[in-house]
Amino acid sequence: MSEQLRAPVEVKYADELAWLASIDTGRKPFSWRLSPKMVRIFVLGSRPQDKLDRDVQQKWYGAPALVEKAIVTLASDRGLLLIGDPGTGKSWLAELLSAAICDDSTRVVQGTAGTAEDHIKYAWNVAEVIGKGQSRDSLIPSPIMSAMQDGVLGRFEELTRCTSDVQDALISILSEKYITIPELDEDNVVFARPGFNIIATANSRDRGVNDLSSALKRRFNFVQIPVVTNRKAEKQIVEFRVKDLLARNEFDVEMPTALLDVLLQTFADLRVAARNASSDDERLESALSTAEQIGVVEDAVLHGQFFGDADLEPRILAMSLVGTLVRRIPEDLSVMNKFWHAVVQKRADEEGGPWVDFLAGGKEAMELHR
Repeated sequence: MSEQLRAPVEVKYADELAWLASIDTGRKPFSWRLSPKMVRIFVLGSRPQDKLDRDVQQKWYGAPALVEKAIVTLASDRGLLLIGDPGTGKSWLAELLSAAICDDSTRVVQGTAGTAEDHIKYAWNVAEVIGKGQSRDSLIPSPIMSAMQDGVLGRFEELTRCTSDVQDALISILSEKYITIPELDEDNVVFARPGFNIIATANSRDRGVNDLSSALKRRFNFVQIPVVTNRKAEKQIVEFRVKDLLARNEFDVEMPTALLDVLLQTFADLRVAARNASSDDERLESALSTAEQIGVVEDAVLHGQFFGDADLEPRILAMSLVGTLVRRIPEDLSVMNKFWHAVVQKRADEEGGPWVDFLAGGKEAMELHR
């Protein structure tokens, strides 16, 4: 794990997963490593009523009902589609579920405009084909096909970024649970073993890019992941993820509560401004998600560690926020400048404290973008 930039969930939490498996007496669907109850505990953390001998850390913050629906879906014949705005934790939840259920979260297809059917089904080793001809030995299985062969979960990220013909390749896989290989005369069908299923994610902002067909929609259960608006939950997510990210650099940084409140309030105010905007040019391009906040804090902490006095400062946090959210020049810069002088200026005048340096840092950052 120390030699990996980002260890998969099943590696990072290997000890916890092994312990949960050792005490798990619940019924396990197919070849699942953990029972549905233990999968829930792994994702959402333990509660007093679970009566465990050790605490299990909460790793995903959201409505428990959504996690339970996702777990039940994965035990059924239907695939699971997690849909929501960018930065709502869809991929993180998919990775957690895959690690808990089958101890492998790495069977992933990343959907893009360039994703082809080969990425979903199989390709050929050209050198092997030239030397020995087409056979099962010269076949290169996709992550989805290998998941079928091993009876584990396959993941498909950003499904709606793929073209319709590529999406439709999933229909037969989800329906028939096998892939045919027409190039072979014998041994030309790969059947899915019990335990196989697909977790897909889709960005709700991509609706209209490559909409799913009705046939494919029927083969998925949809779980809508909402944007986190609860201040307490959002604060927990930011603290949890930032500490996790900074641990890679062996930094142990405490974020002052007052400064975190400034960040959360600024994002809340930005969301209000975005809702009240009359056109796209009057709102920031960024989704203003919790993930964006995590990125802002991480950037500010790293800047302080490398170029400051190691403490997290309001000025640096504001500069990081502007640098992260201002993407379109001059549109986003104009939106942020108006917001800063109308909203942040008012809070600095009325509340003082870290808002004063936060105000100055934002203005300084925007001057750099001019």
